Amino acid sequence: MTKLLKKRLYKIIISGLFFFSALILPLPPKIYLAFLVVAYLVVGLDIIRKSARNIKNGRIFDENLLMTIATLAAFAIKQYPEAVAVMLFYEVGEFFQTYAVNRSRKSIASLMNIRPDYANIIKGEEVITSAPEKVALGDTVLIRPGERVPLDGIITKGASSLDTSALTGESLPRNVEKGDQIISGCINQGGTLEVKVTSLFKDSTVAKILELVENASAKKASVENLITRFAKYYTPAVVFLALALAVIPPLCGYLDFETWLYRAITFLVISCPCALVISVPLSFFGGIGRASREGILVKGSVYLESLAKIRCLVFDKTGTLTYGKFEVEKIVPQEGDADSLLELAAYVEAHSSHPIAVSIKKRYGKRLKLSRLTGDVEEMPGLGVKAVVDGRIVHAGNAKLMKKLNLKTPKVSAAGSLVYVAADGKYLGYLLIADQIRKDAKDAFVSLNNLGIKQTVMLTGDRKQIAQSIADKLKISTIFAELLPADKVNHLETCLAQNPGQVAFIGDGINDAPSLARADIGIAMGGIGSDAAIEAADIVIMDDKLSKIAAAIKIARRTLFIAKENIIFALAVKFLVLGLGAFGEVSIWAAVFADVGVSVIAILNAIRV
Repeated sequence: MTKLLKKRLYKIIISGLFFFSALILPLPPKIYLAFLVVAYLVVGLDIIRKSARNIKNGRIFDENLLMTIATLAAFAIKQYPEAVAVMLFYEVGEFFQTYAVNRSRKSIASLMNIRPDYANIIKGEEVITSAPEKVALGDTVLIRPGERVPLDGIITKGASSLDTSALTGESLPRNVEKGDQIISGCINQGGTLEVKVTSLFKDSTVAKILELVENASAKKASVENLITRFAKYYTPAVVFLALALAVIPPLCGYLDFETWLYRAITFLVISCPCALVISVPLSFFGGIGRASREGILVKGSVYLESLAKIRCLVFDKTGTLTYGKFEVEKIVPQEGDADSLLELAAYVEAHSSHPIAVSIKKRYGKRLKLSRLTGDVEEMPGLGVKAVVDGRIVHAGNAKLMKKLNLKTPKVSAAGSLVYVAADGKYLGYLLIADQIRKDAKDAFVSLNNLGIKQTVMLTGDRKQIAQSIADKLKISTIFAELLPADKVNHLETCLAQNPGQVAFIGDGINDAPSLARADIGIAMGGIGSDAAIEAADIVIMDDKLSKIAAAIKIARRTLFIAKENIIFALAVKFLVLGLGAFGEVSIWAAVFADVGVSVIAILNAIRV
């Protein structure tokens, strides 16, 4: 519990002791009054001061003024217990509000803890501890077991496992070794690492995430703005209505002044808009906090509100639905064994850095002895590669290359890239290389379908056959293939025109930045280490899991439902009891429930998010 919360609780306890002692104990009149005055001042003095300060600064009409006028007027007509009860239970409501906000902040607070306190810079034989802001590009930092990674960089020495849970929400550690890119904010769980810094602290992943979280509350949803505007006009209106209620009926000769003053005080207490002002923003704040705990970074409550209305999802393919990394899916030799065919292909591609060549060498998995390459390696643009391996002339490439060599190849219908291999003028077989669909992609689309998301669109620059294969596996309703970057934006515009205010684009945040920015909601996959994702998207999935999209939509819909639920409940009770209070059908005790009771119920409802 925070110091502020403890202070508020102590005030409530002290005031409560004096208040209930005055009601229960047989005290002399003066002591009885003194007990009630002390009980009132303990909880009410700060509110009176705040009201006076706000009046001085030009902010006259707020709940502090309502509470001050109502309770002081109650004292004036000798309704002492009622005056204390209003202030005491108002403070109880404020206590619940602060508690609820603190509880909702816990998941965001844990995210804020990703900020590193220091960095160990290696300078020759020395290790100097410094603030992360003072580390320069190219510096090498030492990260010991248990320490937080201070800046983004590449491991130059060591291997370890990293706890990324504060960033991704995932408890499973990530294994890293020399040559791997790591990001700030993770905790080193294993061996000592030496890391070459690739980003200044102000440009690092952790700094950008912290900035986004800190600014999230500034982007209010339309429901929040509606309540703010409502309270602006509502509060002065009820003050003047209460004044009219206290003055006009007795002047017209209907009952006495004291009766109508009591009713006006009751009216003021009932009218306090605490439940609306507190619970609606708290609902959205809780939604953002819950999302961050799931590894979903929402840049503001306005985006959470928009996400709840999404009915059409547009996906980029490479790096979003797939990993964006090629793997050898099948090896089909014409003669002989698959291992020999793979070995020849790996040696032919020994000097190539093309993604397909890299995937072949990775599948081979053995160290290449370059001495086996006994001649020059010839790159053949648009066709493939030619090399001399152990004295044999080996070709590896596409069907056009085989045709040029006058070699017959089998007809293959497959979603992927085919690399044909030939040696000394003889066709040997082929390798099927394909991008891999993300592991949780099928489950993600089932979840989205269950949420009522029927329209799913895939945009890709890849071949139609490959796109159709992925769409069939994931049950995507519409595909557009062989697109240029500009074509993707055009197709997105069509979706936006057909589904105004209901389209989300999901991309990897690098070449998809225009689409992420243009969509009603931009959701970036690959948030870790991707500057474009953090800059262009409204929501960032920190662990790249497609299943988190459905989770984000669920959180958004639940948040919006609870916010609307609170509005309807609070207004219904307010207007009912206001009407009863104006005609003297309820006492100040009922007014206390209509104010504080409704606030507490609405707050408890809000923290369900």
